[in-house]
Amino acid sequence: MRIAGIDCGLNITGYGIIESDDWDMNLVEAGVIRTRVNQPLEKRVMIIHDELESVLDEFKPDIMIVEDLYSHYAHPKTAIIMGHARGAIFLSAAHCEIPVVSYSATHIKKSLTGNGRAPKDQVNMMVKDILNVKGEIKPSDVSDALACAITHARMHAEEGLGI
Repeated sequence: MRIAGIDCGLNITGYGIIESDDWDMNLVEAGVIRTRVNQPLEKRVMIIHDELESVLDEFKPDIMIVEDLYSHYAHPKTAIIMGHARGAIFLSAAHCEIPVVSYSATHIKKSLTGNGRAPKDQVNMMVKDILNVKGEIKPSDVSDALACAITHARMHAEEGLGI
């Protein structure tokens, strides 16, 4: 199964694509889509949509995994801005006919590290270990995206074992 993990963001959207055969996972591709703060919002949303759709067309994942929205933002504007990026991401998936599944951030962190409140560097270390990546994974948006994909692969493998 080919899984795309996405770390939604308006400034930086991280993506990672893995190939999973139950517990055996391999990195296929990873990177970021960047927009500039000085660009109009509609342009930034279009860039995220267009660039992600291009990645999805090229690598043809079977499913896309994103992190659930955290609904207790201290600043509601942050949630609204995140909603714009997520809309572009979900539209890209719909255009490519790829189903989308969401997991909470705590579920993703717990799946990888055993701790739902694990820091980003611990998540990054586990992603590198699971995918056997020797170099650094930067920025953290990429490792967060890969963590989403790995979490789904593990959930799928557990279901296959009847766990």
